[in-house]
Amino acid sequence: MRPRPRSTSGRSPFIVLCHVACTCLLGGLHACADESPGTGDARRLDLGDGVVLEVVFIPPGEFLMGSTAKEKAWATGTEGGAAPGTTRESFEGERPRPTRVPEAFWMGRTEVTVGQFRRFTEETGFVTDAEKPDGETQVFDPEWDGYHLTTTTVQPWKSMRGKSWRDPNWSFPNRDEFPVVCVSYDDMRAFCRWLTRREAEAGRLPEGLEYRLPTEAEWEYACRGGSTESLAYWWGDELEEGQGRLNISGLDLLPGRTKAWPLGKAPWNDGFAFVSPVDHYGERGRNGFGLADMCGGVWEFVIDHFDPAGGHEEIHYEDPQRRTVSRPVCRGGNYFDVPGNARCAVRLGIRGVTYSDSRDGFRICLGRRVPPPADPR
Repeated sequence: MRPRPRSTSGRSPFIVLCHVACTCLLGGLHACADESPGTGDARRLDLGDGVVLEVVFIPPGEFLMGSTAKEKAWATGTEGGAAPGTTRESFEGERPRPTRVPEAFWMGRTEVTVGQFRRFTEETGFVTDAEKPDGETQVFDPEWDGYHLTTTTVQPWKSMRGKSWRDPNWSFPNRDEFPVVCVSYDDMRAFCRWLTRREAEAGRLPEGLEYRLPTEAEWEYACRGGSTESLAYWWGDELEEGQGRLNISGLDLLPGRTKAWPLGKAPWNDGFAFVSPVDHYGERGRNGFGLADMCGGVWEFVIDHFDPAGGHEEIHYEDPQRRTVSRPVCRGGNYFDVPGNARCAVRLGIRGVTYSDSRDGFRICLGRRVPPPADPR
């Protein structure tokens, strides 16, 4: 049975973290305060101007990272819908591996939203990579009318200038409760540095901790919601049980058109051809840790450098010989993906730290400070 998240109290957002002179490290979070946080406990960060960001407590634990041969076969089969014969599933590793997350951490209940990211830019004046004079971002092509697979394959995405997180080229208004997209790995890390500095200056950040992107191990462990089995999704292996839980390419019509996505393998309509508001599905859309939208929605970046052989328990750039992130990792699939490409084990490498896309976003983590990688440029 899934633990029910406890209600957020009216106390200081991180009194659980900061009660004892902010001297405890993450491994002792649950023991260093007068209130011991439990699985699914939530705290709210005040970002100012009425904007809040909710994080959920994740205990340490073990899980199976990666996917089985059976799961990969399903992902590329009729129901899974992923393209067979590619190397994509090999990125998940040869077999599930026992993996340990040794320390507790806190993770955003949802992806960072448009409204939360706007608050960051208003306070700092930050300009994203896509907004810079030579910047561009990958967005949906409104002139796209099909793949035309029998002639010349036409993709529905193109790189455009003048588009950004403020205007991702939807055919509808960009709402504050949507996950922010069209932000790069560098932009995401800038948001995390701002949040870390803001909370530290307010005296709400324990020594040795920081807001950052999660590691691959933290992300997949959190995505699986406490399950120790090797399952395709946090709720199990049955796609039909995903209805009302995830936003992927289903029977949704393209905005203002009579055509459905040609990759629509999910046998239901979730009401959103593109992004859906975060936590839109409520309790049913939250996993065993109380996290929402962990599969589908938007791709979520992690802090690690991409290794095509599979994810890792350790952070690779802690090794001096590999202290570079030039190809970030994203996890979990997106609103356009088929079911086989939106599982817990799915992972992709992104072409660079300044690349952005209207299918990509991120979720924050509060955990032990990670040494910054060397700048590869």
